Amino acid sequence: MNMEFSNGFDKLKSGEWTNGFAEEFGKCLADCAEACFKFNALPPSRIEERRMIIKGLFGSIGTNFTINSPFHCDFGFNICVGNNFTGNFNLTILDEADVVIGDNVFIGPNVSICTVIHAMTPAERNSGIMRSLPVTIGNDVWIASNVVVLPGVTIGDGAVIGAGSVVTKDVAPYTLAVGNPARKIRDIL
Repeated sequence: MNMEFSNGFDKLKSGEWTNGFAEEFGKCLADCAEACFKFNALPPSRIEERRMIIKGLFGSIGTNFTINSPFHCDFGFNICVGNNFTGNFNLTILDEADVVIGDNVFIGPNVSICTVIHAMTPAERNSGIMRSLPVTIGNDVWIASNVVVLPGVTIGDGAVIGAGSVVTKDVAPYTLAVGNPARKIRDIL
């Protein structure tokens, strides 16, 4: 689903506040929802068809990947994934900004990766005002089940995020981070 970005997408990806209810976003969200629906409706045995949907949906994805259903994302084209990726059941990626995931990354079930930030005041939020910040996940990372990764976070190479954590700030390479908010428990190496 390769897209040429308009000023609205450029503004959204730059972290500026913008109107998320703009028509250009609506069409892309609908197209992505349709692709996710098709992916999730296919039986696991239809491996090649499932892989082709993901390859067409994501900005890029490496070799040897598994994404279990259900899977959801907002646009898809802002997601770039390396080699040897596993996304377990009920992975949700809200990719209003770039989500870059390295090689050898394992993501457990019920994980949400969020780049979008809605306005704090009800009037602005109800009128669609939002912005986004990118998320970067390094190589050799394991994100356990029921984790939420918030906008603007970088998770360093070799890090492990414990089950049920809410990642609100960057996680240093080769550390175990756990909790809400996630904090470093110990070094891994």
